[in-house]
Amino acid sequence: MNNSEGESLGSNAVATPLFVDLDGTLVKTDLLAEGAVALLKSSPLYLFSMLFWLVKGGKARLKAEIANRVTLDINTLPLQTEFVEYLKAEFQQGRRLYLATASNYVLAKRVADRLNIFTDVLASDDRCNLKGKNKLQAILTKTSDGEFDYAGNAHVDIHIWRKCRKAIVVNPDIGVVLAAEKVCEIERVFEDRPSFVRVWIKATRVYQWVKNILLGVPLIAAHVFNTEAFLNVFLAFFAFGIVASATYLLNDLLDVNADRQHQRKSKRPFAAGNISIQHGLIAMPLLLAVGLYIASVVSTDFLLVIVAYLIVTLAYSLYFKALMLIDVILLASLYTLRIVAGAVAVDVVMSSWLLAFSMFIFLNLALVKRSSELVSLTQRNIDVTNGRDYRVADSHILNSMGVCAGYLSVLVLALYVDSPDGQINYTQPHILWLLCPLLLYWISRMWMKTARAEMHDDPVIYSMRDRASWIVFFLMALIVAIAV
Repeated sequence: MNNSEGESLGSNAVATPLFVDLDGTLVKTDLLAEGAVALLKSSPLYLFSMLFWLVKGGKARLKAEIANRVTLDINTLPLQTEFVEYLKAEFQQGRRLYLATASNYVLAKRVADRLNIFTDVLASDDRCNLKGKNKLQAILTKTSDGEFDYAGNAHVDIHIWRKCRKAIVVNPDIGVVLAAEKVCEIERVFEDRPSFVRVWIKATRVYQWVKNILLGVPLIAAHVFNTEAFLNVFLAFFAFGIVASATYLLNDLLDVNADRQHQRKSKRPFAAGNISIQHGLIAMPLLLAVGLYIASVVSTDFLLVIVAYLIVTLAYSLYFKALMLIDVILLASLYTLRIVAGAVAVDVVMSSWLLAFSMFIFLNLALVKRSSELVSLTQRNIDVTNGRDYRVADSHILNSMGVCAGYLSVLVLALYVDSPDGQINYTQPHILWLLCPLLLYWISRMWMKTARAEMHDDPVIYSMRDRASWIVFFLMALIVAIAV
């Protein structure tokens, strides 16, 4: 190819307008789903309104009504970074770029204004849902039936690719690339999504299942060692884990906007756009159904405890997480409910000593979590938490309450050692005194790490990665085994 031919082809590409899809292409999320979740978070009763809008005026009416009622943070929406850089380079060369989307014009225009590279915006209004053939007709009208290129990601875009000069495929759905190749020439494929398995493991927070070890505490404390008890704890472990994963999906869906403003949480799958909100809404009830079924196999009483855990979690996610101190008390109760569930699973009476110890040690952990978040805000010169009723100035009192709660758990343990229950349940109860200095060290160290801004905002994750914590836990388990 000589220089004149290359220049001609390059000029032709620049002269050909490029129409860019928005949802799943330019941004790694769906604005309708984002808006619907935001609206439901403000009031679950909006579900009935959305059904009315959909039936009365179709999807176009639904999108318009939602767009006029929600305020999405457009500046934090996750972009397909490599594709956006490509668009900016094309814009610098003088190419005309058009945003062509089925999202409502109100939201689409705000996205276009954020990037400031689009000549015009083609989007849905309250009467026309600009998708598939409707979008193609709008593009043909805009180009006067001339040549154009199109960037999309879904099977519905095949209608448009069939008529375009060249296709650009971005983060495609399954089978989209093969389908697009059959109808037009593909210029480029942009793909930046991580491994499917890895991203779902992260979304469901399987690592948090380590908390379900607490289900075995009543079994050990009551010295109930038989096959049936171990089997019930095993099933309870998975039931609690699966149900908890469903609640984590719900929590992340409701917190998606706040998470995008957080340094670490912005990497969560929904916030980063690595899992679509629609897929999350499908996976959540499926996980919940499986978890509740396994719980019913353990026992009816255990199922009721799981339902209680679910109710508390929903109350926390939908409302109470924004209320000062009530949120940490509920967080502590969610840990304690695991111990209650373990007692129910093996059908043993719950010790008041264990309940008291659990209440204080888990309140300590919940306060570590909140305090570490405030330390992170201090480092970024932010005074108020987003979506939480805390200020950086609260950190000192939260630290004091947390240390007190932790030390009270040690006091409960010490009183238990000399109690009649401790004397009866262990052959060498005096050995248990060694637990107290180890627990004091671990609690004090957690708070020192928090004050030094070395604490992860989830103390459970920190403990799983911390060698000193593992040494303490091993020594404590060894002491209990000797005391038995």
